[in-house]
Amino acid sequence: MHELSLAESLLQLIEEAAIKQNFTRVKTVWLELGQLTCVEQESLRFYFDVITQDSIAQQAKLEFIAILGHGVCDHCHRSMFIASHHTICSHCGSYALTITQGEEMRIKELEVE
Repeated sequence: MHELSLAESLLQLIEEAAIKQNFTRVKTVWLELGQLTCVEQESLRFYFDVITQDSIAQQAKLEFIAILGHGVCDHCHRSMFIASHHTICSHCGSYALTITQGEEMRIKELEVE
């Protein structure tokens, strides 16, 4: 259910950008979404559609740009792509990985009028 609060935060960021950049309508939102965020895309899209009714982003499309998970092993220092927070190092078997990419969520671009 945290997708609801994420959708609310997205709308707030969009409205703040509209004030600063002087646009009146959002047509498309491109959102970078890390593989490790545990965000359900369809749930976020649903709540975004609900939250944006009667707003500057009403009927805006929400498009996702996938960011793959990536980490570095704290023991052997090798970097690797990872699919979850509980991945083991494929080189040495350690569970001690530092995540370097894949937990982010940010607005990459807005198509506006």
